[in-house]
Amino acid sequence: MKKYEIMFIVKATQESADIKKTAENAKKILTSEKAKVVEMKELGEKKLAYPIKKEINGYYFVMQVEATKDTIMEFDRKIKLDENILRHLIIKCDEE
Repeated sequence: MKKYEIMFIVKATQESADIKKTAENAKKILTSEKAKVVEMKELGEKKLAYPIKKEINGYYFVMQVEATKDTIMEFDRKIKLDENILRHLIIKCDEE
């Protein structure tokens, strides 16, 4: 399995419980596909550099993940369908 870093931004206009539920759903997508979530950080609410889908603030999350390429591709596909996630970024980490 390869190491990845995944960052995603959730709509900040939701209730606090809904923001956490959206983040847990993203984590569930990975764990259901046999990926290992090493670490998940909540970076909090920040002002966006420019409006995305008419939102000016977003709630940021970062995950360190060990997964296969197919799992990451499936995560990418499913995360695009979630209306509450404004943006996401997947970075493959260098092997040391």
